[in-house]
Amino acid sequence: MIHFENKFRLGIYEKALPADLSWRERLSKAKELGFDFLEISVDETDARQARLDWSDEEIYKLRDLCIEFDMPLQSMCLSAHRKYPFGSMDNAIRERSFDIMEKAIALAFKLGIRCIQMAGYDVYYEPQSEETHRRFVEGMQKATKMAERAGIMLGVEIMDTPYLNSLSKFEVLKRDIPSPFFMAYPDVGNISGWNHHVPTELKLGQDHIVQIHLKDTLRVSPECKGQFRDLVIGEGEVDFHSIFKTLAEIDYAAPFVIEMWAQNENWFDDIKKAKERLITIAHEAGLAL
Repeated sequence: MIHFENKFRLGIYEKALPADLSWRERLSKAKELGFDFLEISVDETDARQARLDWSDEEIYKLRDLCIEFDMPLQSMCLSAHRKYPFGSMDNAIRERSFDIMEKAIALAFKLGIRCIQMAGYDVYYEPQSEETHRRFVEGMQKATKMAERAGIMLGVEIMDTPYLNSLSKFEVLKRDIPSPFFMAYPDVGNISGWNHHVPTELKLGQDHIVQIHLKDTLRVSPECKGQFRDLVIGEGEVDFHSIFKTLAEIDYAAPFVIEMWAQNENWFDDIKKAKERLITIAHEAGLAL
């Protein structure tokens, strides 16, 4: 039986584990590390986008494995839209973005995924403009309607680029998409990396946060362009103590996901140490992670 009292649900990002693991191995390792769920990735690569075309047999085989290991897929990191963004001026790319969205929602529905993390880029590989912004908003509005029909939550990631790098900017976007199925999925590492005051941002967006990525980063400065990925928790400059203290103050209770990347043979120990470090800091800050 799953209990939801006095315990935060803590998940692990799929890419924190080696890509060559089978799903059985992946779920087994997540369980061994003591996580409550796994966040599946559908990114720019052909291999992970192919998941959008899985047969029902493949989908339900994975769901059965999740049940066997008591390791659900709580959320999906849908970063494929970086390559196929809603804001693109290329209509073929834009059509592909909606195709990806429709298939991702169907996959999430069948796997029991509750939240799809959306990439907060209007465009990534194209020049930005007022028109790309307008198209992005329009795309998010349509995507939200798709999600509403399926009962799937969309959580927009606070990103590693200036376009949507704070919860303040999300709150402006939220005015155009007031649906309860369109929420924020902040990455505290990205917010910190852009030198925003993370506690203030969390308080500002507290009514719209559906899930949180815990990631370490290095801040942007005149001497450093910032580092927004590939750090082990503890190697960066994110003030997790003040973040957890703030989350305790605003009575945050939604899930967390540790976001890291498996870069060497020490990946298992890196995840274990990161998890232990975050739990210790959370307890010190008054949050029972």
